[in-house]
Amino acid sequence: MFGYINVNREKLNLTERGIYQSYYCGLCQELKEQFGRKGQVLLNYDMTFLALLLTGLYELEDKKTEFVCAVHPSKKQTARCNEATKYAAAMNVLLSTKNFEDDWNDSHSYAKKVLSQVFQKDYERVRALYPRQEQAIRRYIKRLEQAERYKERNVDAVAGLTGEMLGEIFAWKEQDIWAEELRCMGFYMGKFIYLMDAYEDITKDARNNCYNVLNLMQQETEQDFETFSRLMLTSMMAECAKSFERLPILLHAEICRNVLYSGVWTKYEYLRKKKLSKDKIRTKKKKQEIHLSAKQMPDGQMNISGK
Repeated sequence: MFGYINVNREKLNLTERGIYQSYYCGLCQELKEQFGRKGQVLLNYDMTFLALLLTGLYELEDKKTEFVCAVHPSKKQTARCNEATKYAAAMNVLLSTKNFEDDWNDSHSYAKKVLSQVFQKDYERVRALYPRQEQAIRRYIKRLEQAERYKERNVDAVAGLTGEMLGEIFAWKEQDIWAEELRCMGFYMGKFIYLMDAYEDITKDARNNCYNVLNLMQQETEQDFETFSRLMLTSMMAECAKSFERLPILLHAEICRNVLYSGVWTKYEYLRKKKLSKDKIRTKKKKQEIHLSAKQMPDGQMNISGK
């Protein structure tokens, strides 16, 4: 479920790019600090956004450090760390470990089974610190398995499961004045993530006869499927953005807006272009086959069927 809450770097100015990158590096350093070098393999942009969002809302003071990165050794990098990056790193472990377990159960990927075992002790440690969030993730996995087993057709209900789970992740401090708005923001972002994941996998799932809540919708509204998909995704992010705008965030607000209004759509646009390209190739191939078939017909006859 990772990889959809990204930033559009092209629409950030140089200063904003540096700030965003420093939180990305800060999350990487927190993963290393809390969980060892293995923790760095969990680094992703989704939790970077959460760290940035919470930092801006609570106006947390950063600890800035410079370090040499093994991936970019030619220049020292800057990392910004605070309580929000620590929290984001912990949530990263909870979500990733359960994601590894889910992949093992679904596809019996031994690599994912090994990874889930590697992080098990870290998972238990984080679980003790954040029982509410961990329970939300476990409840989500169980309910999603039930929905998949019974092939739930209600798109909104299935996507809402991810929304409820991510809402609890976003609500960092349960009794806080901003908890409900953060929970609402996480809810709609979670629904967006689930729908994007289903949209990306729909062809693969249909080919492998795997459950995908969008398959039925595609079959029933084949002509308008792309339009409906875009409308659903737009609706989710519109509600998410509304919650964000109701929060009194000034610090890093423009970077957060970049993610919400532009960055989250970069993956969608990539998938759309990829799909259109494949459709063009299929159409061209079909035309070539029809043309070849027509040429092979005896003189004076017409291949009406196109076969």
